[in-house]
Amino acid sequence: MAVKIRLRRLGYKKHPVYRVVVADSRNARDGKVIDEIGTYDPNQEPSLFKVDEEAAKKWIGNGAQPTESVARLLKQAGIQK
Repeated sequence: MAVKIRLRRLGYKKHPVYRVVVADSRNARDGKVIDEIGTYDPNQEPSLFKVDEEAAKKWIGNGAQPTESVARLLKQAGIQK
């Protein structure tokens, strides 16, 4: 089982809001998740990114791979190198 940390899309048309979730890579983007660790709102100025730092580090330590977009957000937040 390949576990990913990725964004789950919410919100309405042309106004996305995302949840940062841990999910099996075989599940659909908005499908079943293992854990919900944060939120990301790109519509605010500056964009709002909140994540449970301990949970993110725990999942990465357990082998979860962040997607490119989540890895960029975690790097900007100073959680991952």
